[in-house]
This record gives sequence, structure tokens and C-alpha cells, in this order.
Amino acid sequence: MPKLHCLAAIAHSLVIAAGVMIMSGDGAVGWHSSSAIAQSIVRSEGVWRTVYEQLPDFPRENQYISKETGKAATEDTLVSRLIRYHLYVKGRPAFYRLDWKLTLADYLGLTGALEVGEYPGANKLKKNPVEGDVAAIRKLNRAQRDALVQALVNGFSTQSRRSPLPAPSSN
Repeated sequence: MPKLHCLAAIAHSLVIAAGVMIMSGDGAVGWHSSSAIAQSIVRSEGVWRTVYEQLPDFPRENQYISKETGKAATEDTLVSRLIRYHLYVKGRPAFYRLDWKLTLADYLGLTGALEVGEYPGANKLKKNPVEGDVAAIRKLNRAQRDALVQALVNGFSTQSRRSPLPAPSSN
């Protein structure tokens, strides 16, 4: 029996080291490192609402039609897609201004092309929202982009204080 526990521990370590398969909010599946997994444990639901509360005039870009319902997917906003792109496509942490600025640089075309096929909403909306989202971000001035970055950091900081991560299991 001890050999079985040892083998299980080794297998578990290999899975963590190699990365595990996770699914993002829009059904895109991919490989992510264990650090990306730990970062994605951060609860992102509702943060987009907090951002819009702080920035009520920020573009929503929520006019896209759902493939499933045939109606406007009003809950699928520019900020919610930006968050999913940042966390699940790029695997960046949610708490640091620099990482959010890197994501905005992606949208501005400064770091190379956005990953269009993996873009949040591409699979569940009739039209991939990437072009409209990029256009909306490019219309922002520097002060508006800085306010967005601060609102995102504030939203995740508040979220982490309200809902702490679950304690690790003792297995």
C-alpha cells in the first residue's frame, strides 16, 4: 500500500509540473502551467460588473447575438471578455497593473496579434467580437486605459478579500 501512495504522489506531481487541462468560460480548452491554474482560481465572476460600476461610461460592446439563444448576449461584455482573455487565454495574474497593461498592449497591437481563434465569445457568439473589442480599446485615451487597469485591479483585490481561496486538502 505505501508503494501505491508513492506512485500516486509521483503521478500527481507530474500532472502539476506538466500542466493540466482546464476549460475557460466560453468553452475553449487548453494547456496551462500550474501557476496559471493557481491564478485562475481567482473568482472572476462579477468583477466585470464592479468595473462597470466604477466606470459607468465604459463601452459595453454587448450587442453580439448568442448562437445558442439567438438573442443579444448582454452579459457578455467587453470587460468580461477582456478578463477571460487575460486570465484564460494569456494565463496572466489578475492582481498586477503591469499584467493588465500587457493585455491592453495586446489589444493595441503592440505585442503581436491577439489570439483570434481563442478569443472569448468566438465560439458562442454569431460574430467573433474581437474586431469590435479591439476598436473600442483603441478609441480609449491613456487616462481611460489607466482607469480601466485600476478598476480591474480594484475589482480583483476586492473579490479576493471577500472570498478567500479554499484551503488545500490534506491528501
